[in-house]
Amino acid sequence: MVVPDLEKALSLYKDVLGAQVSEAVALPEHGVYTVFVELGNTKLELLHPLGEKSPIASFLEKNKTGGMHHICIEVDDIKAAMTELKKKKIRILSEEPKIGAHGKPVIFLHPKDCHGVLVELEQA
Repeated sequence: MVVPDLEKALSLYKDVLGAQVSEAVALPEHGVYTVFVELGNTKLELLHPLGEKSPIASFLEKNKTGGMHHICIEVDDIKAAMTELKKKKIRILSEEPKIGAHGKPVIFLHPKDCHGVLVELEQA
């Protein structure tokens, strides 16, 4: 979830909803600050732009109050998942996995191939 005000979003999840909230971590290689929110068996990731060239800055320009940016699905073997997705004509937005916010390999699938949703796959 992209948020325009990270402190306000943290307060909502921590103080109002009682969730466990991580510290904000700068990920310059991805152009974001990230915070993880744990609510039972659900984990949310709050994203806030880091610098003017952040890939989510344009999302916030179009969605001033923030909103859902992408969903993440864990897979056992990201390379095998990539091979299967290519066979099924699902476009992957990079040739190789990158290391994501959890320190694990991730890829993103083209939203036009996923009913308008940006889907991230993360190796478990």
